[in-house]
Amino acid sequence: MSTLTTALGTDRARRLRAALTAPLAVAVACGAPFYFAPFQVFQLTMVLLYAVALAGLNLLVGFGGQISLGHGAFFAAGAYSAAVMLDRYDTGHLATLPVAAAGCFLLGLGFGVPALRLRGLYLALVTLSFAVFLPPLLKRLEPVTGGSMGLTVDKLQPPAWSGLAEDQWMYFVVLTVAGVALLLARNLLRSRVGRALLAVRDNESAAEVLGVRLSLHKTLAFAWSAMFAGVAGCLYTWVIGFVSPDSFSFVLSITLLAGLVVGGLGSLYGPLLGAAFVMYVPSVSQDLSEAAPGVVFGLLIITVMFVAPTGLAGLPGRVLGAIARRLPRTAATSTSTATAVDRTPENESAPDPEPNSQAETRPSAPLTPADPAVADAEPVGAPPRTEKD
Repeated sequence: MSTLTTALGTDRARRLRAALTAPLAVAVACGAPFYFAPFQVFQLTMVLLYAVALAGLNLLVGFGGQISLGHGAFFAAGAYSAAVMLDRYDTGHLATLPVAAAGCFLLGLGFGVPALRLRGLYLALVTLSFAVFLPPLLKRLEPVTGGSMGLTVDKLQPPAWSGLAEDQWMYFVVLTVAGVALLLARNLLRSRVGRALLAVRDNESAAEVLGVRLSLHKTLAFAWSAMFAGVAGCLYTWVIGFVSPDSFSFVLSITLLAGLVVGGLGSLYGPLLGAAFVMYVPSVSQDLSEAAPGVVFGLLIITVMFVAPTGLAGLPGRVLGAIARRLPRTAATSTSTATAVDRTPENESAPDPEPNSQAETRPSAPLTPADPAVADAEPVGAPPRTEKD
């Protein structure tokens, strides 16, 4: 893949990977409701629904660098907007979606004002107060919201021409909305707004020096995030057909944030993985321990964070990096092992081979000493001189 990246460039290689994987992903997503049981199709629908909410939270926390613990309140606002319109005014299901999106966008604009002067834990506490305050308020507004009993509405029914069951039709509707929402989030992050959010997240002072309007982009981050949460809440009303204040406690906000962190902050695929974690892990925890499912849920979060600190989206890159770092060590170990095999104890104890007596030796240069005494000296091994000599 590195050769491909070098030959085509990073952008072209990314586009080629997307062109190869997108048709396969679409085929698998479209064939899933015909393969799984109705309850499993419902679970997949909820995963897509939560992915929309986490995509909005990812814009705010992962790319905007602002901590929010009140995302469940925006989720509840979108759900109740759709439920009130369906129950009190008998509107169509499709008409509730733009109303919920627009209403939560405006709510996010108003709530983004504290983000201009607060940051970090202080901003997290303010958003958490909104999530804690909303459920009791919904119970007080009984003439509109139904109070503690909630509202029961009709689910979105499939048309006759589709030939699909209710769960299959609902899956395809949520799949379409989720696809549009994720594509919108992707294009938004690659625009000037997304680059400004990244600059604000990395260094606010440097971003302001470069001409980024901090107040505008912080407020817009809250607005976009709230809009995605409102859309997810509207879809929740379509799928479940029932809303109540107890369904949107502050635990929902914490669960969504935990799911995003587990899935991967600042990753385009993190919301999908985090949504699967939010949907399936509580049920798995309930099956493992009926007495303390929360303890199992917490231990699973700790385990995932220990194995993948950057989230599940960064786990493949982490594994490939570890393999790439280990390959040179493996090669060096193989070389040292081969050397050690050559120097076995038998080889160490064996005597050195005798030199070959028949080997040719290079003749040394003749000695031309400057001292006459040395010149008159007899060579070693020469016959003794006689008087005649």
